This record gives sequence, structure tokens and C-alpha cells, in this order.
Amino acid sequence: QVQLVESGGGSVEAGGSLKLSCVASGYTYRWYCRGWFRQAPGKERERVAHIDSAGWTSYEDSVQGRFTISEDNAKNTLYLQMNSLKPEDSGRYYCAADPRWFILLYSPDKSEYRGQGTQVTVAS
Repeated sequence: QVQLVESGGGSVEAGGSLKLSCVASGYTYRWYCRGWFRQAPGKERERVAHIDSAGWTSYEDSVQGRFTISEDNAKNTLYLQMNSLKPEDSGRYYCAADPRWFILLYSPDKSEYRGQGTQVTVAS
């Protein structure tokens, strides 16, 4: 059974930092494209960052330079380091994995595997 379990969300003030983790089990996740997307109330879901099957990273423009996606293959864990957080970064953050890079990029909510999400709230 495949599982993606996120953790690390919380409430911070603007300018603060959080580090999200996503532990994958049940498959060799690094064979898939894997990444993070977020969903805020009243907003469309948004891809945040992802790593493709070749190991290349890609970020949404709004988080470029502030967020860093990384992974620990030995632990089957994906991370998202979020610095200089802004109120507009608030939302529920989901970990996702799919063999198709364009799904991670354009429709991450349709990824083959998705976690339950972790809430991030940034106060102004």
C-alpha cells in the first residue's frame, strides 16, 4: 500500500520559516516525479516545487529563492524548506508523486499518489 505522509506544518509570522517533510512508503518514490502543491481557501491549487525523475528541480515563480525542495533517498523522504514566508503562502500543503512530470507541473492534485496534507498559516 502506497502512502505519503506529510508533517511540519504550523503557524508562523511573516518572515518566518518552516520545513515540511513527506515520508513515502510502499513504492520506490524516486522513480517518480515528486513534489509539493498547495491549496488555499478560495484559490486554485498551485504547484509549489517538484523534482523530476532525472533529479531536476523546478519551482513556482512565487516561491523561487525562498523555498527549497530536497530529499533523502535513504529515508524515502521529501522535504520543503520554506523561508521568508508570506501570508499568501498560507494554505494546505500536499506531497504528490506521479510518473508524469506534466502532472506534477500542471495538475498535481491529479497525481497518482497524494498525501493528506499539512496546514501552513502565515500571519501578517
